[in-house]
This record gives sequence, structure tokens and C-alpha cells, in this order.
Amino acid sequence: MDIRKVKKLIELLEESGVSEIEIREGEESVRISRQMPVANVPNYTQVFTPQPATLVESNPQTPATAENNPSRLAANEHMVSAPMVGTFYRASSPTAKPFVEVGDKVKAGTVLCIVEAMKMLNQIEAEQAGTIKRVLVENGQPVEFNQPLFIIGDE
Repeated sequence: MDIRKVKKLIELLEESGVSEIEIREGEESVRISRQMPVANVPNYTQVFTPQPATLVESNPQTPATAENNPSRLAANEHMVSAPMVGTFYRASSPTAKPFVEVGDKVKAGTVLCIVEAMKMLNQIEAEQAGTIKRVLVENGQPVEFNQPLFIIGDE
């Protein structure tokens, strides 16, 4: 087989993205194969260690209020929950002051915090006017979908 034909086959192979070709001409045959580049993908292994279950005892002397159980709200309070899984931030940057503090009066649409999800910063706004009664999550902590973030009391 002519070397020019072999060179032409190599060029066709590279242009087409095919990894292997075999040509027969009579009794002659040529097989051209190239190794495709393999992406260098890191292999991550995460080990989860189960934590022992803990028994939480309720104290009958302690009233079930929003102060110790955010699922029980007073009639004039409402809860702001995380709309997504992410990381909770009280301010726009580590050196900035928090968007809101306990005792601040807010209007509907006031930015309360940021939840970072997949490198996207999502501003969480108050759904209605009121006064910030409690902040239920520490700055920089991971939050889950529908996890309580703030308790706001009616004005």
C-alpha cells in the first residue's frame, strides 16, 4: 500500500474523531488506531460515619414556645423557611453588617439573608411585614429545604 494513502487515512482518522480504522486492498491491509485522550477525573470518596442516636427529653416545666421550638409559633408570629438547600449567610460579605438583627422592623420584600446554593447567592426576603423575633441559624451554617431561618412577629 502506498505511504501517501496511509498518511491520508491518518488525516481522515484525526478529522473524523474515529479511534480506529482498518482497510483491506487485496492481500494488503492496514489498521490505524489511536488512543483517545482520557479526561483526568479525580476520584473522590466520601465516608459517612453514622452518629449514635441521642435521646431528647422534654421538660414539662418548659413551655412550648417559639423560643425553644420553632414549629410552635404564637398567633402573631410567622416563620421564614429556607427555600432550598445551601449555606446560610446573614450578610453580603464577611465584613458587612447583617441584613437584619433581632428587633429590626421589616417590610415585605426586605432582604433577610442569603442562601448560597451551587455558587449562586439567593437573597431570601421577608414575605410580610413584622419584627424579627429570632434568628434560628448561625452564620455560615448549612441549611436544608424548608428549614426554619427566622421568626417574625406581626407589628
